[in-house]
Amino acid sequence: METAAIILAAGAGTRMKSKKPKVVHEVLGRPLVRWVVEAAKEAGADRVVTVVGHMRDQVIPLVEGDTEVVVQEAQRGTADAVLAAADALAGFDGAVVVLSGDSPLIQPETIRQMAALREEHNAAVIVLTMELENPFGYGRIVRDGAGEVARIVEQKDASPEEAAITECNSGVYCFDARALFDALSQVNSDNAQGEFYLTDVLAISRAAGRPVLAYKTSDAEQCLGVNSRGQLAEATRVMQRRINDAHMAAGVTMWDPATAYIGPEVEIAPDVELLPNVMLLGKTTIGEDSVVGPDSRLTDTRVGRGCRIDETVAVEALIDDGATCGPRAYLRPAAHLCEGAKAGTHVEIKKSTIGKGSKVPHLSYIGDTTMGEGVNIGAGSITCNYDGANKHATIIGDGAFIGSDTMMVAPVTIGAGALVGAGSTITKDVTPGALALGRARQQEIEGWVAAHPIEKKK
Repeated sequence: METAAIILAAGAGTRMKSKKPKVVHEVLGRPLVRWVVEAAKEAGADRVVTVVGHMRDQVIPLVEGDTEVVVQEAQRGTADAVLAAADALAGFDGAVVVLSGDSPLIQPETIRQMAALREEHNAAVIVLTMELENPFGYGRIVRDGAGEVARIVEQKDASPEEAAITECNSGVYCFDARALFDALSQVNSDNAQGEFYLTDVLAISRAAGRPVLAYKTSDAEQCLGVNSRGQLAEATRVMQRRINDAHMAAGVTMWDPATAYIGPEVEIAPDVELLPNVMLLGKTTIGEDSVVGPDSRLTDTRVGRGCRIDETVAVEALIDDGATCGPRAYLRPAAHLCEGAKAGTHVEIKKSTIGKGSKVPHLSYIGDTTMGEGVNIGAGSITCNYDGANKHATIIGDGAFIGSDTMMVAPVTIGAGALVGAGSTITKDVTPGALALGRARQQEIEGWVAAHPIEKKK
């Protein structure tokens, strides 16, 4: 049977105290609503409909393209939000899973199991429930004598007896599509908050003679909703642990998993070692036998096999097998360290290729440069690539040796095997195999100090 998912992403999230809607806030680099979309897709949903409302201009770019976007013009409750998807799912005959866009921890397997249970019992709805020691704020699950779900009572509407119930509503449901949309037309706003509750569909379905069942999870963490900064941090910790556990089970070593933050799209080969305080984000990949950290952040960066990445920030960089970075290196977009190359201490590289076995050991900036193999760049050397209006290229041939404190004023080419003396400013191309010196002439005046005594201040 086909399954559709409706993701409710219309809430404003006022307790976040933010200019952004809550579903836009991120867990490990991925917006909350995208975690829910990906869970629905991984669970096998044939269609995904996202309901947006308040501040939707920030939400729509995150979900358009791979979900159907509908608008809830006025936020009048969860039932009204689901009803906004009625036209999009007109004629749909299958299971409809309703998910909250601010609940990023929901597991795809849970969604699959709920859909299977609904089909097995031909139920009108399966509600995902959880046991909580402190259920305050959650809707309570009231069961009948047969153990089926009689109704869900919201906190503000609960009697003292109902408030004492510890089985709670997660806000995740799996409905029979026809039963859902038939019942929504009967929901009213006769409650303490004056809203149209989706939970009222359960009582309406029971009255129509359809089974209403609960699927109780033993993993209450997956039902965590994010309505505050504290809950956002908690969700991040849970997802961090899940991802790190999966990588360690696959053969990755982590000295301290609590200080390793790994995004959902990161790929790490077996026998990689992550040292403390590492962040791997975006589509970063790490090849086997590499060591990353401590204190490194890699975003959308590809690291080859056997690399050593120490105290490095890299964004959209390419690091080939056996290359080394750091400590305190900065690789900006389009930086490419070829096999065995080195970017050392306090080195910044931008939009440049550092050839096989070439070294930029320390205190240098290399920008808009193509560097051949076996090049050595002395300390404090800079490619002067920007004239205030345009960027210009530097080309350094194979085997060139650049002395310390050299300024290479682009556009300029330094030929293969050339040697540039320390302290030079190179403004013209250097012939292959030549020695280039671009220094001011040193002068010396004997006896000058004695003839010009300097009075020391007390």
